[in-house]
Amino acid sequence: MAFNTVTNGERVHISFFGCRNVGKSSLVNAITEQKVAVVAPTKGTTTDPVKKTMELFPLGPVVLTDTPGFDDVGNLGALRVEKAQQILRQTDLAVLVVSAETGLQAVDRQLCQLFKTRQVPYLIVYNKSDLAPTQKDTAEKLFVSAKLGTGIAALKKRLANFKLPQQARPLLGDLLQPQDLVILVTPIDSSAPKGRLILPQQLVIRDILDHHAYCTVTQPQELALTLANLKQPPRLVITDSQAFAQVAKIVPPAIALTSFSILMARHKGILTAAVKGVTAIDRLQTGDKVLIAEGCTHQRQCTDIGSVKLPAWLTAHTGKKLTFSFASASAGYPTDLTQFALILQCGGCMLTSQEMTNRMQEAKKLQIPLTNYGTAIAYLNGILARSINMLPAARQAYQVAQRNAN
Repeated sequence: MAFNTVTNGERVHISFFGCRNVGKSSLVNAITEQKVAVVAPTKGTTTDPVKKTMELFPLGPVVLTDTPGFDDVGNLGALRVEKAQQILRQTDLAVLVVSAETGLQAVDRQLCQLFKTRQVPYLIVYNKSDLAPTQKDTAEKLFVSAKLGTGIAALKKRLANFKLPQQARPLLGDLLQPQDLVILVTPIDSSAPKGRLILPQQLVIRDILDHHAYCTVTQPQELALTLANLKQPPRLVITDSQAFAQVAKIVPPAIALTSFSILMARHKGILTAAVKGVTAIDRLQTGDKVLIAEGCTHQRQCTDIGSVKLPAWLTAHTGKKLTFSFASASAGYPTDLTQFALILQCGGCMLTSQEMTNRMQEAKKLQIPLTNYGTAIAYLNGILARSINMLPAARQAYQVAQRNAN
């Protein structure tokens, strides 16, 4: 990935919902000015979500997603509706597409209630306005015709100027001053992607550059030499979480230390929940089931962090015989979480902040502790307090969690 490429996890996700044959696909095609989605008069033409990235100024980079009809029927229809519900988990702004000819249906009202329950802002768009020409736009209603192209420019402007309630969360730029030096510890081992850095490392480098600081990239075995060659200590050392124990022994206590995963949890809005939930590791009992969830899919290796290392570290730390379940990407995340005693989430670089927030809120509602990779690894190595010391909200949350655990 190039440094100037915006990943889907960093884009605003705008998803189009509604009944079958109301013109969701036609509307997405009209907005993008491309034939992104298949259009046909047959109900249920869209069987899987269809995504398209684009720019909507001043909102910025977005992902438009066309979803299957929410009124689909039969066994296959139920699966398609489930796909639409999965998309809602990662949606920042929902567009409810209604036929101007028929008006709001019971399914549309059900969707509106679902948007409210999930706290997803939404806009109602009445398509096929050529079949109801006397209707006029209001603050709550927007009438368009994907077939004739009328109202599309107004819709794009409405979307582009939509004020999302969730403000952008910082990664690390607010922790830096211009000309600060940051050392990045990035192990290159069998699990490292060939010829490139992983996404969190790329995002951190870009954020450092955007804030006019600079960085040195090294591996754990060269870290001591890197520090020794500096004229003055760095502002911060950021390490891959898997090297936390090794790096913590090398970096002097006076130098701030954290991990890419912890910063990503902060950026995605779950760090406070993660430090609150991490103490639940010590309460795990034999037979407890732990969900280890990753935001992407990749080939599992014998040194895999999620399926191999973390289960081994948790088992060694607790001394209990635990059961582990693994989930990859958005589609693989379980709909029933009640079976789990702990949820261990990756940094979430490939997931939207909205999806991470939904996972956090769902776990909280079910009173299931949730933490993330970097937080858990720091905790298991006894260095979590040091790793979040420069982050006041997380530090305070951890102190409260420790008092409650005792």
